[in-house]
Amino acid sequence: MSSSARPDELGAFLKARRSELDPQTAGLPDTGSRRRVSGLRREEVAVLASISTDYYTRLEQGRMQASAPVLNTLARVLNLDDDQRTYMLEVAGRPTARPARRAAQRVQPRLRRLLDDLGTTPGIVLGRRMDILAWNPLAAALITDFSTIPEKHRNYIRLLFTEPWMRDLYADWVKVAHACVAQLRMEAARDSENPRLAQLVGELSLQDADFRRWWAAHHVAVRGVGTKVLRHPVVGDLTLDWDTLAPTVDADQHLVIWTAEPGSPSHDALRILASWSNGTAPAPTGGSADTDSTVPS
Repeated sequence: MSSSARPDELGAFLKARRSELDPQTAGLPDTGSRRRVSGLRREEVAVLASISTDYYTRLEQGRMQASAPVLNTLARVLNLDDDQRTYMLEVAGRPTARPARRAAQRVQPRLRRLLDDLGTTPGIVLGRRMDILAWNPLAAALITDFSTIPEKHRNYIRLLFTEPWMRDLYADWVKVAHACVAQLRMEAARDSENPRLAQLVGELSLQDADFRRWWAAHHVAVRGVGTKVLRHPVVGDLTLDWDTLAPTVDADQHLVIWTAEPGSPSHDALRILASWSNGTAPAPTGGSADTDSTVPS
């Protein structure tokens, strides 16, 4: 079995996905009888995947390694999306394993310069585990002055679950936080041996019941694009589109930016925040920018 394989995690993931899959969606006939378990039964997954029930049971119990063809078939049977399929292959040990320990992350100079040039666009650079590596003045005005947060706690998902002001900032905090947990779960598949990641998951699991429940659900996602509504204490509600940009030189760093539709009230509000953050007016949230931040691996 590959050294990067995590059979217990693969089994838990398969179990979670089949429990959420509607039998009719999977192509099973509606018999009209009441089902005693949610989702599909093990034997039903096995039949749809053309494998034995014993084989599939052993997969869920973490007692054997699945072949690539079987994994691809299970992805189809369980209606996995691209993110979920990628995660399944990661924990099955199919991709090349990454080294468990790496050098401390430092924001890429090109990303740093880009942040500095984004005068009217808030942006932050996220590293492994969603560590906040750098930010610009407008991101500080929009969210918080990250320089006042101890470096070891300067982590986006940690702030989401531990800081009351982060819960107040997002109009749909549940959706935002749930998505972040799914993104962190995806990262855990690629970096399962990182002790700082394990420590972060352990701490948040103990501190927050929502995090503990969502982590156990094994939902996965990658950072991409979306829209969020923020309730800013000074400029009011903001509807912002967010985008994720990844440099080709370091796939472990992502630039996340927030923009607003031109001419919209949110666009005007960002302009007001920009005037605060560049020093033409007092910054409502202490908007000073970091230069270069280094976060331990």
